Amino acid sequence: MKSLLSVLAPLQAYLGTVQRRWRGSTAQGFWQLWRAELCGCVPARLRHRFRAQVPQQTHRWPIAMPGPDVQAGARHVLMLPTPVVMIHRLQLPTAAARDLTAVVGYELDKYTPYPRDQLLYVVRQDGRSAGGLQITLIAILRERINAILGECAAHGLTPQSVDVCAEDGTPLGIDLLPEPARPLKSRAGVDRRRVLVGSCVVLLVTLMGLWLHDRRQRLEDMRATVQSQKGEVAQVQQLRQQLTNTLGAADYLTRHKAAHLTMAALMSELTACLPDDTWLEQLEIDAGEVSFSGQSVRASALINRLKDCRSLENPQFQGVIQPDAGSGKERFSLHARLHQETADEPDAHAL
Repeated sequence: MKSLLSVLAPLQAYLGTVQRRWRGSTAQGFWQLWRAELCGCVPARLRHRFRAQVPQQTHRWPIAMPGPDVQAGARHVLMLPTPVVMIHRLQLPTAAARDLTAVVGYELDKYTPYPRDQLLYVVRQDGRSAGGLQITLIAILRERINAILGECAAHGLTPQSVDVCAEDGTPLGIDLLPEPARPLKSRAGVDRRRVLVGSCVVLLVTLMGLWLHDRRQRLEDMRATVQSQKGEVAQVQQLRQQLTNTLGAADYLTRHKAAHLTMAALMSELTACLPDDTWLEQLEIDAGEVSFSGQSVRASALINRLKDCRSLENPQFQGVIQPDAGSGKERFSLHARLHQETADEPDAHAL
């Protein structure tokens, strides 16, 4: 409750400032003129709905004898002539527009021969230009206005507003009635103002809640988007790792295959290394070991011939060389190791 009152108090003060600036301003005059023109365009049977419910009766000062014709239930406005009040045209800086009444009140002794506490004054803004604000100051002595109100009361007139009639006969749209003499606002008007202030507070709180909800929703959407992008990045990294592993394995297999001699290449190389008077009867290859046997005219010379064979390492005879009675050649049996080229093993991280 205290927090609500702390919010309502500045709002009420601000609404009071707006009301003071509105009263007698150019915008109010334009609004009244536009409203009158608008009501003139409305059919007569509907025009009463746009008019004020309380009629207004204007009384000019001084009051003529035997007394004013006071209508019961009407709003009475007392119209003072310009010689009764003091009117000054001023020009102030634009910064003074925040609170014209206070700014002019501080320097009131410059414009009138009376101190501030003896005067009732109203400040009206007439226009704005590059040079500043055009201001009209209307002031009257408190003793003079109290005497006028006392004379009105003696004639049975209690004005609800005191305005000033300009030289051309038009009212200035101000109110010089002292604050204690002003009529109390109706309960309905006070209730409407409270409802308006409360509605503004509710709308402000609702707006702040909607703004916070929107910010929170955007934050959640951004988090969901980031999580989705993180998942996509993880998938891309996983696919990249799989591709790297596959390329590494393929490269390793290619190098491993290139490092091992094929059967056709081995047979071709043995054919080139062995002499023409030698043939093979048996050839076995097992786990890098090569064993072969056959017949040759000079079997003892085969070791030197096989040293020129790049695919074989450390050739040695198995057993002894024996002559073959049928062919007249020597029978032999040899054993050697296949030459293995070291293949680069793939990266452990790639696998």
